[in-house]
Amino acid sequence: MGTLKIISDNGKPFSDRIEAGQLLAKQLQEHRGQKTAVLGIPRGGVIIAQQLAIELEADLDIVLAHKLGAPGNPELAIGAVCEDGKLFIDDSISSCVCADQNYIRKEKTQQLKEIARRIELYRKVLPKLSLKSRIVIITDDGVATGATMLAALWAVRQEKPKKIIAALPIGPMDSLEKLSEDADEVICLQSPPYFAALSQFYLYFTQVEDQELLQILIAESKRRNTM
Repeated sequence: MGTLKIISDNGKPFSDRIEAGQLLAKQLQEHRGQKTAVLGIPRGGVIIAQQLAIELEADLDIVLAHKLGAPGNPELAIGAVCEDGKLFIDDSISSCVCADQNYIRKEKTQQLKEIARRIELYRKVLPKLSLKSRIVIITDDGVATGATMLAALWAVRQEKPKKIIAALPIGPMDSLEKLSEDADEVICLQSPPYFAALSQFYLYFTQVEDQELLQILIAESKRRNTM
């Protein structure tokens, strides 16, 4: 069980993802200059991650793990598959929802297809970082159910990092508490009592397209080459 730190419950909207990332970075200054790796969940989370990487002088990368959804309830994560094909299954959840080996195999195959598409698009621009023995911060523009972040935590744990921190601008309390069971630390700027959708907490919350994400990855690739 990791620690859970919530800064506020007021629910005041952020102007955009850039501001959210900058505010979040202020809460993570103890990790500045420690060769920290910041992983963004595509696509919106990568904008948050870029701000954290800049402010913390950290390496930026993306996490391409996908959750495996439960039978009849794709939002419930029963496990995760990493971009290298490694599989993590939460046996307690999968048995409760009757996800047998045949179902898991089919779900893994489906999720790997989308991961393969993203690998082809993103990894030719920015090679994957090694995460072993590093402090790793995983971020997104917020969580609702937390299933995607949970999948990322499970997947990154397989790479044996020194510490995993889930850092978020916004999220409901129940989801954050669930994440704290798998992260070493969860930090969230806001957890308001009323939570309907992420978009209500941003004044500017447009869809992030692949081209915008690729520009961030190109900039990071250039930054890596000059370090």
